[in-house]
Amino acid sequence: MSHRPPVTDWEHDFDHTDPTYVADPYPIWDELREKCPIAHSDRYGGTWLPVTHADVSAIAYDTDHFTSRSVVVSELRPGDDDLPAPIGVAPPITSDPPFHVLARRLLLPAFGPKKIAEYEPFTRELCRELLDALDGKTEVDAAVDYAQHIPLRVIVKMLGFPQEDADIFRRFIRMVLEDVDQSAEERQELINHGELDAYIDARVEEHERAPRDDLTTFLLEAQLDGNKLHPDHVRGTMVLLMIAGIDTTWSAIGASLWHLAQHADDRKRLATEPELMDTAVEEFLRAYAPVTMARLVAQDFEMDGCPMHEGDWVLLPFPAANRDPDVFPDADRVVLDRAENRHAAFGLGIHRCIGSNLARMELRVALEEWMARYPEFALREPGAVTWSAGQVRGPRAIPVRVG
Repeated sequence: MSHRPPVTDWEHDFDHTDPTYVADPYPIWDELREKCPIAHSDRYGGTWLPVTHADVSAIAYDTDHFTSRSVVVSELRPGDDDLPAPIGVAPPITSDPPFHVLARRLLLPAFGPKKIAEYEPFTRELCRELLDALDGKTEVDAAVDYAQHIPLRVIVKMLGFPQEDADIFRRFIRMVLEDVDQSAEERQELINHGELDAYIDARVEEHERAPRDDLTTFLLEAQLDGNKLHPDHVRGTMVLLMIAGIDTTWSAIGASLWHLAQHADDRKRLATEPELMDTAVEEFLRAYAPVTMARLVAQDFEMDGCPMHEGDWVLLPFPAANRDPDVFPDADRVVLDRAENRHAAFGLGIHRCIGSNLARMELRVALEEWMARYPEFALREPGAVTWSAGQVRGPRAIPVRVG
């Protein structure tokens, strides 16, 4: 949570870690669409917040005026010497053109539909294992006991890391994505500590000694222009998979269960019409998209009358774009059989999420298995639901009654 003064003017002094924003950002976005297309704040050294689909899309596609060198807003701005150009700290999401297309293309085979389908049996068995552990209970936490374990252990499986290390990643995720309210000095100290790098380096050394059929070995054997990947590239891509592939998906699973726990009609419909699952998954992704990405202004630029300066942060709230009534009819309502749904949950532009096939599979399987076990469930204590702060929004606690 933010340690800064509470926000009283969202148009000129917003803070995405403010408790009000964390609890329910949707009314704030609605208000800002009426007042201004792009809000501004001096917090974090200067940050912009577009809230319409048109503006979010325009910035996401504009790689001339906006750079992806850093995608998490904090007090620590990267200097020219901080990032191993052109790789960035987490390629390809922190890579700009032209290197970006090479780094992205490299990963495509590992995240294609056929390859991801290989992980579905493991994911389904994992979900059943988690649900088996809840047998006999009438009150459970759908986030803590279920959603948060699924992508965590799937990514660990894909990387070929020990399953018992899965919980270690929780601390890394919080450090990178939620502890953004720290001072620049505190943030730099965390980075310099190098705990995450040390962990990854140890796993890389193990794979170099004993290659195996997993994503880590895939990265170690991959080549660009006839050369093996730089160690920073390998490490950075693994960091990306741990950070972007875990918190985002457990947030989407949790938010979907949170919705179903409150809406009996949708819950009953999904339980009795399983053929709706694919469109329901897309609608949950639209309505509760977890990811707000960030850019840095690459050069002074005016947009919609807003004078953006080099080095300013720009938040790209894809969830706000998905709630824009100019693009989506009944944008604030979940419609399980919404026919046209070109949502932005996986981003827009060149950095659209390469792991979308994986996230869709995990969300679908997680919901199928939960609904098969618990066709009836409801929030036990609505006020006890808590949400994560930062640029990935998802429920951290969802107490429900089951059975």
